[in-house]
Parts: sequence; C-alpha cells; structure tokens
Amino acid sequence: MIFAVVWVLLAISPNDRHDWLLENVLVLLIVPTLILTAKRFPLSRISYSLIFLFLCLHEVGAHYTYAHVPYDNWFESIFGRTLNSIMSWERNHFDRSVHFSYGLLLAYPIRELFHRVSSAKGFWGYFLPLDVTMSTSMLFELIEWAAVEIFGGDLGVAYLGTQGDVWDAHKDMGLASLGALIAMLVTAGINMYLQRDFAQEFRDSLTVKSKQPLGEDEIKRMIEERRNKNDSA
Repeated sequence: MIFAVVWVLLAISPNDRHDWLLENVLVLLIVPTLILTAKRFPLSRISYSLIFLFLCLHEVGAHYTYAHVPYDNWFESIFGRTLNSIMSWERNHFDRSVHFSYGLLLAYPIRELFHRVSSAKGFWGYFLPLDVTMSTSMLFELIEWAAVEIFGGDLGVAYLGTQGDVWDAHKDMGLASLGALIAMLVTAGINMYLQRDFAQEFRDSLTVKSKQPLGEDEIKRMIEERRNKNDSA
C-alpha cells in the first residue's frame, strides 16, 4: 500500500513519460507477482522491506530519468555544498547507486528463494544469490542495449543513461556484484554468530554427494535404463 502511494506520486508529471513507461515495465510485472504469491509463498518481512526500498529508489530514477535525478540539489540544500563537488564527480551517479542497491538489497530475497525452494545451504546459499545477481545485472544491460537499438533517439539515450561513459555497463555490473557480495558477507557473518552448525553445514555443502561421473556415462545409463524398461513392457 505504501509503495502504491509512492508509485502514484512519482507517476505524476515525470520528466519523460515514455522513459517512465519503459522503466516501469518490470515493476508492473514484479509487484503483481509479489501480491499474488503473498499467501501461498510469503517472503520474510526483511525481504519485502528490502524489495520495497529498491523499488522506491527505482521509481525516483524513473520519475526524473536516471541521468537527471537532482540529488546534488537536495544535498546542497542540506549541507551547503554539492555531493559531486565533495567527491570530485563529473557525472550524475544516481544510476550507479541504484545498481549497487540492486545487489545490496535484492541478494537477500534471492537467497531466501534458493534456501526455501531448493534447500541451498552452506556455500551455495551465499554463492548462488551472488551469481544470480551478477547474471541478472548482465541481462538487464542487454535489455538496455536492445531498447536503444529498438527505440533509438532521445528515448533510447534516456533509458540507457550512460552519460558518455563507454564503460558504463561494466561499472554498473561491477557495483551490483559488489552490493550482493557485501549483502552475502553480512548475512554469512550473522549466521556464523547465531547458527551453531554453521561451519559443519558449510563443509557439508562442499562435499561430493555422488562419486559417479555424469556426462556420457549418465547418458549411457539412462539409455540402457529406458531400453530395459521398453523390453520389459
């Protein structure tokens, strides 16, 4: 309900309505999914809160377009100096902060999914959320590239938001990965302190569960099993 209020307020007179629509395509898919699954598969309050914070940041970027969020004006009105002048920045870094927040805020909800659906424990309970964050960050950069190719013009430039940096996609993916790494290290630290069998679970997750090779050996086994089943039928 709170996000609905935020969404409506930031939907009023955005800087670029077409860019706002593009930015909200994924939001209009994600939010209904969370609502529809809330009863059958409720997430923790921590996960919902982290997702809420990220979506609010994203809506600010969608309202102003990421390259023109006036965070410097807000900072100057409070502290008397712009953040860019203090940090010696020459570009608008709001988009970079949101990419970092993507990893920092969403890695934990992703971990909760892995933990509850596939029982990912130990090392894999921390690596897989990091891996998914990195891969989805890469996928989003490809979506941005495709959007620029399809729409082009000012809309494509506004949506891509590189601000002339040829390494923009690489830096965005790097920051998302860093955010997820920090989130998983913090989560591991908390679990290490609270979970008595943390070390044992971590070791067990790295032990070999099946000593039989897969690949061509497993294919041969399945073919023979199917042939025997057909013969018996």
